[in-house]
This record gives sequence, structure tokens and C-alpha cells, in this order.
Amino acid sequence: MQTLSVNRRLMSRYGTRESTRQERRTWVARRQPVSHFSRQLPYDARMRLLLVEDDARIARFVAKGLREQAYAVDVANTGDDALYQAAINTYDLVILDVMIPGRNGFEVCRELRKSGQRMPILMLTARDAVEDRITGLDHGADDYLTKPFEFRELLARLRALLRRSGELRPAKIAVADLVLDTAAQSVSRAGRNVTLTAKEYALLEYLARNADRVVGRAEIAEHVWDESFDPFSNLIEVYVNRVRRKIDADSSKPLLHTRRGAGYLFGPLNDSDVAEAGDESVSPRNRAKATSSVRKGHA
Repeated sequence: MQTLSVNRRLMSRYGTRESTRQERRTWVARRQPVSHFSRQLPYDARMRLLLVEDDARIARFVAKGLREQAYAVDVANTGDDALYQAAINTYDLVILDVMIPGRNGFEVCRELRKSGQRMPILMLTARDAVEDRITGLDHGADDYLTKPFEFRELLARLRALLRRSGELRPAKIAVADLVLDTAAQSVSRAGRNVTLTAKEYALLEYLARNADRVVGRAEIAEHVWDESFDPFSNLIEVYVNRVRRKIDADSSKPLLHTRRGAGYLFGPLNDSDVAEAGDESVSPRNRAKATSSVRKGHA
């Protein structure tokens, strides 16, 4: 009798499973007309996100849409799995559904804050009661989005949260004669358009945002790839070489440099830096020229 009473209270508060499914179907239908619109929006950051959603269909659509925007996305479908992923990985933002198996979204949010995690948290729910929104925010969430919603609104809220969490990021990034237009996701060098895949672009943008400092493999994997990345593979080296061929092929001054045992440096180098670095990205001919010019300077 007590169990029946609890079930009735839960149904009155959360709605039936069928109503939730119907809302999810409605939300999925709203996901379709997004891609052409999102290209016109400011492209603020490309980060690693954790998506916590127990409905496989919704999780698949959201993750696919975010990856099309060059975000790296890990997916968890239970509260315990979400806490585990957050404990072993570094995320720039968490998208957290409230109604998930095991610990619900409120409990997960509270545990994340209790453990010292400070990344922005956007909560998703099919419930629109004011009390539920207040509960989520009081447990440490930064924003709240009610299902069904437009996918472009989700993207806008993510950009707003990422802007709050750090410095404002420009719409265009220029490094020497290379320009990244983050709104159009396009790249040009010396006026020549450079065609890149989504992952190549995400890698290049991350390197460009961290220009003039050495970026290690672990840092690249953490921000550009998701949990499916194999740390023992040479995938990063493969993509770095692809990007290097595309942006440095027709230029006498390469921008993407390899630092053996350290990582990668993005930006122009002067002749003395090239001669001393032993940079793998510099061709033997250009390295000989740089070394010769340095010797002449010393003479």
C-alpha cells in the first residue's frame, strides 16, 4: 500500500513514462532544422563536454549535433557513470539531464560541486515547475533548459556558459598570415582558402587559441578528442601532419612546429629559434637556410 502511494506521488509530480517519451519525441523532431542556422551564430569555443542523458535516441542526436560543431563529447547514461567520468576526465561543461537512472541529476550536480568541480552545468528536464528549476540551481547548476527545446537554443546557452567560465573569445583568430573565422569555421592563409575536416579544424583552432606556447599531446587529447580516443595511438600525430600539410605546404614560414618530447608549438619562429629548436616541421632546405643566415649574423 505504501509502495502504491509513493508511485502515485511520483506520477503526479514527474508525469507518466509515456508522457515523457512523447515529450522526447517532440524534442527530437525539433532537432532537425538546426545545422544551417548554427553556422550563422558566433563560434565561441571548442571544448570537451560531458552529456548525461539516459535516452539513447536523444543522447545520439545531441552528441551528433555537438560534434558537428567540433565539440568533443563524452556520453554517460546514469548518475554513477557521470560521476565516474567527471572524476577521471577534465570537462569544460556538463549537460545534465534530471531524470536519469541511479542518482538523479540533482544529486549528481550536488556531488560534483561537493567534490570541488567548478565547470558550468546546464540541466535538462521535461519538468518545467518553478520548484524544480530552483532545486537544480540551488544544487549548483548554472543554467536550466526545459524539454522540448530548440537545438540552436542549447548551442546558444552553451556558448553563454563557456563565455562566463573564461575570457571572451574573438570571432576571428589571426596568427601571422593565417586567419580562422570561427563563425564560418573557415581558414585562410595569405588569402588562400584552406579546406579542413571538422576534426582538423577543431585541432587547428585549439592550437591557434594557444599560439606561442607548447601544447602537449595529453592537453590536445583532453580538449579536442572524447573518451573514445586511444592514448597509445598515433592519431594526434596523423592529424597534426594533415593540418601541417594543408596550412604550411605553400609557405616558406611554417606555423605548426613539433617539439620532441614536449608537444606542438603554433606560431611563426624567427631564424635563431628555428636553428636551435631541431623542429621536425621545418624542411631540411628551410632549416639549412635558417642555419646559414644565423651563421652569417654571427660572422
